[in-house]
Amino acid sequence: MPGIVYDRLTRADARRCADLEALLFDGDDPWPESAFVRELSSPHIRYVAARADGHLVGYAGMARLGRVPPYEYEIHTVGVDPDYQGRGIGRAMMIELLAAAGPEATVYLEVRTDNVAAIGLYTGLGFERVGLRKRYYQASGADAYTMRRQPTP
Repeated sequence: MPGIVYDRLTRADARRCADLEALLFDGDDPWPESAFVRELSSPHIRYVAARADGHLVGYAGMARLGRVPPYEYEIHTVGVDPDYQGRGIGRAMMIELLAAAGPEATVYLEVRTDNVAAIGLYTGLGFERVGLRKRYYQASGADAYTMRRQPTP
C-alpha cells in the first residue's frame, strides 16, 4: 500500500502497541506494554510494524516453536489501527511473517469466532480451522478457532 512502510517492530513501539491493543481488543485482555517488551526481547519471536508517515499503525508477531527443525510457528497477535483497517495492511504484515516462516513450516493462530474479517484474511492466506477453544478469551468468555496453515511443497 502506498504511504505505508513495513519494518521491524522495536521496543520503542511497545507503548503504542499497548495503546492499539486497548483500542482493538477492549474486553479481551489486551496486552500491556510489558508484554510487548517481553516479546520483543525474545530471539525466537519476530514482529513486523506498519508505519504511516513514521507513525505506527499496525503490528503483527509470530513465535518460532521448538528447538530443532522442522519448526512450527504461532501467530501471537495482529493489530491495525481502526483508521487504517481495510487497506491490506494486516494482509501485508501476515505475508511478511509467513515468508519468514517459510513454505515448509506449519503455522498456527487463534482468532475469535466472531471476527469475520480476520477469519476471511487468514482463510485467504491458506489457513484452515482445525479446532475450537471454548472461552479462550477469558475476560469476555468468547470462543476462538484454532487455525493452521500447512506446509506447501
